[in-house]
Amino acid sequence: MSENQTTESNGVPLIVAIDGPSGVGKSTAARMLARRLGVPYVDTGAMYRAVALEVLERDVHPDDEAAVVALVGSIDLRLEHDQASGGARVILNGESVEDRLRTTRVGETSSRISTHPEVRRRLVELQQEYAKEHGAVMEGRDIGTRVFPDTPHKFFLDARQEVRYRRRYDQLVGVGMDVTYGEVTVEIDRRDQRDSHRAESPLTCDETYVIIDTSDLAPEVVVERMVQEIRGESAPE
Repeated sequence: MSENQTTESNGVPLIVAIDGPSGVGKSTAARMLARRLGVPYVDTGAMYRAVALEVLERDVHPDDEAAVVALVGSIDLRLEHDQASGGARVILNGESVEDRLRTTRVGETSSRISTHPEVRRRLVELQQEYAKEHGAVMEGRDIGTRVFPDTPHKFFLDARQEVRYRRRYDQLVGVGMDVTYGEVTVEIDRRDQRDSHRAESPLTCDETYVIIDTSDLAPEVVVERMVQEIRGESAPE
């Protein structure tokens, strides 16, 4: 089998689901895996963050489900295939907003609006439409359980709590965010609670997933394990 694998043996686009909580290295591993396989990388969390950005800018309360659902119905939100990078960009009302989505406030609001079932249903539809056309390495919290439950390629990444705190803190500081380590631990704990206990598509995994603890693994090792699983080969010792 060639290094790039853009379709399954039956010719349908290749779809890989990567789920897990914050700070386990999903984004890094998913981007690297997408390049290895030659399919687009899709960060589904960016779509929720885009909605959260609009919620904040329109001064809508994130816990007001009716108002948030109405907002989602009124905005132009889509995934756009980027020919240059081979990935997907989030477009909000005609603009790329990727550089405005990584603040702590947007992340916190994203976690809150993602508990609304109708919001999730609408964004899942957009994610499914994109991946069925282009294929994808898609990362999030319910990709293998809700978005593409039938894909044979499902991975759940996890890590020790203190590792997750440190990774998230380093990530935010690395992009210039003014946050404290304590603020990051509170953010992750709150998000874990909401993601695991929401009624619609909670963060979970089952026996159809390959579970990888990334605590002590370099991203390259995580990606190699996933490639071996997708190809149906034995992982190297």
